[in-house]
Amino acid sequence: MQVRHNAPLAPLTTFRLGGPAARLVTATTDAEVVDAVRAADAAGTPLLIVGGGSNLVVADAGFPGTALRIATTGFTLDGTTLELAAGENWSDAVTRTVDAGLAGVECLAGIPGSAGATPIQNVGAYGQEVAETITEVVAYDRTAGETVTVPGADCGFSYRHSRFKADPGRFVVLRVRFRLADAGGLSAPLRYAETARMLGVATGERVPAAQARDVVLKLRAGKGMVLDPEDHDTWSAGSFFTNPVLDEPAHAAFRARVARRLGPDVHPPAFPAGEGLTKTSAAWLIDRAGFTRGYGTGPARISGKHTLALTNRGSATTADLLALAREVRDGVRDAFGVTLVNEPVTVGVSL
Repeated sequence: MQVRHNAPLAPLTTFRLGGPAARLVTATTDAEVVDAVRAADAAGTPLLIVGGGSNLVVADAGFPGTALRIATTGFTLDGTTLELAAGENWSDAVTRTVDAGLAGVECLAGIPGSAGATPIQNVGAYGQEVAETITEVVAYDRTAGETVTVPGADCGFSYRHSRFKADPGRFVVLRVRFRLADAGGLSAPLRYAETARMLGVATGERVPAAQARDVVLKLRAGKGMVLDPEDHDTWSAGSFFTNPVLDEPAHAAFRARVARRLGPDVHPPAFPAGEGLTKTSAAWLIDRAGFTRGYGTGPARISGKHTLALTNRGSATTADLLALAREVRDGVRDAFGVTLVNEPVTVGVSL
């Protein structure tokens, strides 16, 4: 276990923003993680969990407590059963499962961050979510003071949400277990129209899993969603806002606003999201509200590749980023009556 004081947090985040932590602990085993959490709780010290840093917006003032960086390793594949230590690089793990001929997470390739973060956000993209393959999550329960194993069915998964996100700070994920599929090297049935179109097949069809992964990586790279230290369009947290899910009255009001603003022949994206619920596109809303690719003149701007990503052009502060995020959120609300919700976790600040 490594301990540093007044340690910079910005280099540990994909935004490369935020001030220092009063104390930074790097843990490389599950036991070290649990010990560090127990020590902080016993001392009444604020605790911040840091994995891959791809979903954190840290205040410019930093964090006044203990930041615990989880750097555990462990990739175990037994047939179709996969166990990942929380600190494992997620994108690398996806590549290894595809190389092993297994399906189930191939369309989640290129997502930055660590394996331990995936159940918290119910990470998803291009027609797949980890909720579909997670069988168990092993976590330290700070309330109970013990390590627990939570079955996938009890994780409360929904769109970009989970039991762990609903009760922030209570659970520290140690390991995640998955059940993948042996489809003879083929992918799971493709659900995302753009992916299927790029592969020249219909939705619902299968292709070699490696081809599905490679197309997803190409699509993500084209949107600045694959980390590249030289490309400031990737100095982001990926999608900054979640896609809004609207009930029937809210969806009707939204469509009426669209008709008044853009004309009756304009039909916003709409996807079923459960009984009486419709999901629409945050990227569409942002663009139609006037916040196009590359929007902004300061050090924090909308990505030049995708309107859903807010980026640090190299000299931004967290205050700069949040000012842009508020401008976008408020502009969309004024235009369409829909309030966007940030996907990244804010530390010491709020939108």
